[in-house]
Amino acid sequence: MIMALIAAAIAFGFAVMLAKEFVARRRPYTALWALALLLYGVASLVVVIGAVGGWTKLEYEIYWALGAVLTVPLLAAGEVVLLFRDRVVLWITVLLLVFIAAYTVAVLGHATYDTIALAKRLPSGKDVFGDGTPAHRLPQIVSIPAYTVLIVGTLLSAWKMRGRPDLRERFLGTLLIAFGATIVAVGGSAFAAAGDLFLFALMLSLGVTVMFVGFLRASRQRKPLPAPVQTS
Repeated sequence: MIMALIAAAIAFGFAVMLAKEFVARRRPYTALWALALLLYGVASLVVVIGAVGGWTKLEYEIYWALGAVLTVPLLAAGEVVLLFRDRVVLWITVLLLVFIAAYTVAVLGHATYDTIALAKRLPSGKDVFGDGTPAHRLPQIVSIPAYTVLIVGTLLSAWKMRGRPDLRERFLGTLLIAFGATIVAVGGSAFAAAGDLFLFALMLSLGVTVMFVGFLRASRQRKPLPAPVQTS
């Protein structure tokens, strides 16, 4: 429980720092990443509330929607916007995120919940919603494709930035973002399914920290290359 609270504090702190970065430089991808960390923070805080006082249907809806479904699409969207830096791409991405959020809310609104499963400290979606139900499959439908986009975006960034020393920081940043997201998606999801609250929160804290370092490096201003020395 303490580790989940630490994870929430880390996510909130980093979200504020990225929000300040967005206000200062007006780069849309930093706003998307800040929102992703904000959702991670809220989801972690809800885990603390659920573990202490017992889970309610609303609390689990918030945890599932924000922690299991919507954060990875926001990370992927930030990567896409960073990669293309085009206003049309930005608006298409935002509209797609709105659709994903609306679809998630609609599915969870029609889901049924197992109250016995909610009695656990960290209930799994499989137990709460039922194996293979639309609500249980939301991460498979939404988060896994979004994670694929994130990884593909990282590879495309690597391809575009090959042989460009001035883009080294952005390249390393995108790699760290993908690595941090992998820690949360693989490690966090595995321990959440197993009901291990401590290790789930530990993976979340570690993954968010790695992603934040990646965010900072990817958004650094390019350092101009030194001008060639002219010889007479």
